[in-house]
Amino acid sequence: MAISVANQAGALKEMLMSEAFIDLDEILALDRGGTDEYLAGQKGFNVENIELLARTLADIGMTSGPPASLAMLDKALQLYEICSLRDRTYSFEREAAISHLREALQK
Repeated sequence: MAISVANQAGALKEMLMSEAFIDLDEILALDRGGTDEYLAGQKGFNVENIELLARTLADIGMTSGPPASLAMLDKALQLYEICSLRDRTYSFEREAAISHLREALQK
């Protein structure tokens, strides 16, 4: 059974709140600095977890319509940029995702 994009976003929001105590609506409203600070205060939210959240938001954002898609794609880009700042290892995969998101946001 296929899950609609709206249901995916709702399920993600619910899962983040119940399992990681992270408010997706609050994260979406923050700028990059605020997002970085918010996630720094979350126990266990390391670069790998932030990158997974970025990938998930990008996947949902690519399949949904505006304005929600733009908010999710923009937040995914911010999260990938936060990962690049925190991680001392260069990631070709991450940089490709950043480029892909920038292209999608310019359309």
